[in-house]
Amino acid sequence: MTPDGNRTSVAVIGAGPAGLTAAYELVRRQVPVTVLEGDAMVGGISRTAEREGWRFDIGGHRFFTKVPEVEALWHEILPDEDFLLRPRMSRIFYDGKLYDYPLKAGNALGNLGPVEAVRCVASYLWARVRPPKNQDTLEGWIVARFGKRLYEHFFKTYNEKLWGVPVDQLPADFAAQRIKNLSLTGAVLNALKPKRNQKEITSLIEEFQYPKYGPGMMWEAAARQVQERGGTVVLEEKVRTVHWEPGRGVTGLTTVVTGGYGSGAGAPEATRTDVGTEKHYEADQVISSMPFSSLVHALDPKPPAEVLSAADGLKYRDFLTVALVLPVEAGFPDNWIYIHSPDVQVGRIQNFGSWSPYLVKDGRTCLGLEFFVNVGDDTWNRSDAELIAQGGRELEHLGLAKAADVERGFVVRMPKAYPFYDAGYKENVEVIRRWMEATTPNLHPVGRNGMFRYNNQDHSMMTAMLTVQNIADGATHDIWDVNVEEDYHEEVSAQRTDATADDVGSPRPSAA
Repeated sequence: MTPDGNRTSVAVIGAGPAGLTAAYELVRRQVPVTVLEGDAMVGGISRTAEREGWRFDIGGHRFFTKVPEVEALWHEILPDEDFLLRPRMSRIFYDGKLYDYPLKAGNALGNLGPVEAVRCVASYLWARVRPPKNQDTLEGWIVARFGKRLYEHFFKTYNEKLWGVPVDQLPADFAAQRIKNLSLTGAVLNALKPKRNQKEITSLIEEFQYPKYGPGMMWEAAARQVQERGGTVVLEEKVRTVHWEPGRGVTGLTTVVTGGYGSGAGAPEATRTDVGTEKHYEADQVISSMPFSSLVHALDPKPPAEVLSAADGLKYRDFLTVALVLPVEAGFPDNWIYIHSPDVQVGRIQNFGSWSPYLVKDGRTCLGLEFFVNVGDDTWNRSDAELIAQGGRELEHLGLAKAADVERGFVVRMPKAYPFYDAGYKENVEVIRRWMEATTPNLHPVGRNGMFRYNNQDHSMMTAMLTVQNIADGATHDIWDVNVEEDYHEEVSAQRTDATADDVGSPRPSAA
């Protein structure tokens, strides 16, 4: 036994969608499980942050999936009456005008004007005749499908805001994974279909389900049900060390009580009084949704130098939301608007009232201005007051609202929000994966950060479900095969039942 007497069959690191799905599936099978979460609330990036009665969906999560098992689990955790059916609407703000997204040829070319429309069509036709030789970059991939002029209008600025690097330095993996069939031709064909039939072309769902109090409602309910069925969910304990032995694999974990370090990300106040205390857990199996690179560095003894170097090569993009309370008239019907204007820093603006009326208060709405940042940079380090003031100024500059109408503001910070796919990420992930499979086969990475895989919520859940089947049912699924093909999360096809969805836990990385 450990000194603390904490012994479990399976320990789960992290209480986000992947971790809680794993725990839920384990207690369903009556397997003892302990979930360890460093924050003071569950949900990870799929939490619902709450401040003074206002609720914020961090990153925006449309509940839409082609995986029957995931759909069934959502409705097992929450009753049908807790779901709203919401219209999907997103637009692009560019050069003072709003463009439909996904792009619709008539709307886009009409807004650009006849001269520029002709140039864009000519540029597109040229790209079809003479496509870029190098389509391994995000720039080349998009230009081949939309032409250079539409790429420069609708893709370049936003992606450079999102990732913080030139688009020609980004691999095409973002687009290949998430917007497989989207092209100008596809957009034209789709525009000719009845609206209810616009589900065969990539990225074109029209409605989605949504928990009325935001995505965190789902994961708060899941955590309660895990505990009611005999599982344990421990908050405010961050895993510091993952112990392993050659020939045995992982043997246990050491945590440290954090005191709710994530309260700045919308978590409730800390409840633990034993901050700084170490706790110890023994486990036969460990399922990890903590960042892949952090997991490597938590291992004791340390892995070989090449594995540590691969972990150091994995980078993340961080994220913050400036939530501004405004009169309801300042809202818009969109779930969010992508901001392609280079003269403001904000990358996307959510209207939380368009997600659910239960997130806002009568007579008011709340706009969530999203900034893509790196922890420690100038924007991340600005005070809440400075960020709120900046948000008001940028809204006014865009003509979306007056700064003077902002009644209240809040800031929600989210580190390691998105895995950053650079040129070397695949090799780095593979080095770590091969070493873990050979050395610690009872250590199971799952989820977005856990696998360094740009998954949406349902993909993360699916990796957890398959992992539990491997552990408890004797299955032999390769969870690294989930979401490896070129398939975007809003595409629907009656012939397909693979793991694709739009939760959406991330900004659109390449299509806007």
